[in-house]
Amino acid sequence: MLEPTPLLDKIKKYNPDADLDRVYKAYEFAKLHHGTQTRSSGEPYYTHPLEVADILADMRMDPNTVITAILHDTIEDTPVTREDIVNEFGEEVASLVSGVTKLTQIESQTVEGKQAENFRKLVLAMSEDIRVLIVKLADRLHNIRTLDGISKPEKRKRIARETIEIYAPLAERIGIHKIKEELEDISFSHLNPEARESILNRLSFLRKEGTDLVDNIISELEKQIKKAGISAHITGREKTRYSIWRKMQRKNVSFEQLSDIMAFRIVVDSVEECYHALGIIHSVYPTVPGRFKDFISTPKANGYRSIHTTIIGPHNQRIEVQIRTKDMHEEADLGVAAHWAYKQNNMQAALEDAKRYRWLRELVDIIDQDQQPEDFLENTKLELFQDQVYVFSPRGDLMELPMGSTPVDFAYAVHSDVGDKCVGAKLNGRIVPLSTKMQNGDQVEVITSKNQQPSPAWERFVVSGKAKSHIRRFVRQQQRDEYISLGKAMLQKIFKAEEYEFSEKAVNSIIPKFPNMESIDDIFAGIGSGNIVARDVFKAIFPSHKSEPAGKTIDESTSELKMARKKSNESMPIVGLIPGMAVHFARCCHPLPGDRIVGIVTTGRGVTVHTIDCETLERFADTPERWLDVSWGNDDATPDGHVGRLEMVITNSPGALGTLSTVIGKNGGNITNLKITNRSNDFYDLLLDIYINDTRHLNNVIAALRATSEVVEVERAKGR
Repeated sequence: MLEPTPLLDKIKKYNPDADLDRVYKAYEFAKLHHGTQTRSSGEPYYTHPLEVADILADMRMDPNTVITAILHDTIEDTPVTREDIVNEFGEEVASLVSGVTKLTQIESQTVEGKQAENFRKLVLAMSEDIRVLIVKLADRLHNIRTLDGISKPEKRKRIARETIEIYAPLAERIGIHKIKEELEDISFSHLNPEARESILNRLSFLRKEGTDLVDNIISELEKQIKKAGISAHITGREKTRYSIWRKMQRKNVSFEQLSDIMAFRIVVDSVEECYHALGIIHSVYPTVPGRFKDFISTPKANGYRSIHTTIIGPHNQRIEVQIRTKDMHEEADLGVAAHWAYKQNNMQAALEDAKRYRWLRELVDIIDQDQQPEDFLENTKLELFQDQVYVFSPRGDLMELPMGSTPVDFAYAVHSDVGDKCVGAKLNGRIVPLSTKMQNGDQVEVITSKNQQPSPAWERFVVSGKAKSHIRRFVRQQQRDEYISLGKAMLQKIFKAEEYEFSEKAVNSIIPKFPNMESIDDIFAGIGSGNIVARDVFKAIFPSHKSEPAGKTIDESTSELKMARKKSNESMPIVGLIPGMAVHFARCCHPLPGDRIVGIVTTGRGVTVHTIDCETLERFADTPERWLDVSWGNDDATPDGHVGRLEMVITNSPGALGTLSTVIGKNGGNITNLKITNRSNDFYDLLLDIYINDTRHLNNVIAALRATSEVVEVERAKGR
């Protein structure tokens, strides 16, 4: 039976002054109230919070945080109340436990909606005290370690996906790389075991072949650093399986093309020695252009500091070298948790420091903008799960934004009012389109106007969650205003046709008869959007009125038109087309949801949709009147899917095609056509058509194929 003695010994070792009796009291309290509850694995439930506390003790967290971990499920899973915890352990612990408590009482129609509401509450709680997130991450880490105890495969996958999409990026955001990497790796093993196994086998082979090489490189680096009189500890670090997978996806490269599967870390005593060591390394070995990053002078948002450089090192190997101090090395593992260690004298100062995290304020701001929890979850993922670009304001202030950000993203990052009023921008003193993607080091100046409003077109190119949430909210409000005007006009027309005088007071009186309608504007908006039939509203006001108009009324015709549009959109989610217009996808470029697209009016065929970079579009350069500005709707996936075309080179070996089809099938694709365009004794060139949902789905399939040893090359085919 698991007992708290090892935990108490661990805490005493790093914090001799800790009140261990209070920690033991929390253990007894949790054990008593969890009683006979068991986990999915059959173990007593109280062992889980004790393991979570042990993870936090490894991070040398303060006693109140460890106690919070022991009690974190008592409010949710036992009769214990917040007041009970206040009485036994104080207000601070009670506040932390309330923040960590999961929300099982949230009313939601979908799993996604419930997940979004839970995450919304977590963001609000951790904005008050970042320790809430640290405990939650430790809780998730132990849950993911014991995920095999859950019998249902679909539940295991759902938890793993939630972990890799939300909790691992959160761990990275606050700099706890140790937890982040373990969360990713275990989740990866449940979501894509074949790809992980393939990468693991290749790493094992490299490890076996390159053991002496790694030792020799470390020896050479130590020799050069020691010659300069610098005391340093040098190690080789292998990249995690999931980070290798993500890099293969992001950069569209094969396993063999990655240059930093092994990184060598030089840990020195001071910042001055970091730059001295960098000078030594650069003076001895050639550098790889564009592969130098100084996170000491410009730290990441999560506080990460280190120098990264890629060189052609000993034995002509292309390697990444990271240089940092011992303190930086510790913070790289523990991140913001290092500020909450027991040795901090001023906890309130540390809390204020945690509150200054800009990204956390951005998440709270997104909560204020997004009415739908699913929108909030989507925009939060955008905010968390992207590489960063660093740009400067005209005053020299550094801003960190997601990679691919535009001046509009920058404007919203400065302030929501600046984003709303943005009319133009300058990059490095030169006026550029608002859709221009910013590069590291750009100086950005935003031009504003009092009369400007957010443009719906901005949503096509902004990438930050804050910008998207503000623009969507404005568009929703603008659309609602239009629906209100249209609905009111439609109702007035029926009143006139039936020879009644229109009265808003009469409409107000029947609001209770329509579910979910709280005001007269809700009634008008419902009519305008087609969710309420205007004739039904009229009948509710005048129930004794018997006459029916001959033929279809305007509202019935409009409703049918909207239903036709809805049905059309269900199978062809293209925004910017006239309802009922025939639409075809160009076979020359196979456009997919996620691609930028353009419509070309084709005689006798309606509209043909091409990707914006399709070479075929050159034929229509002289007839601009045939071009239509179109985009994908919100529902990117269609019931029948889309065809993505791949060009591939595979080995001419037994079972290669079988492996190929298995990998595609396991990643949700379906082969519809396969053509061998060239063959030799060793290799086959293929053209492959597969049904997929969107560009992201296609990229996942491509990445899975690249991780397969039988596949030599694979790219998305265009113009074939």
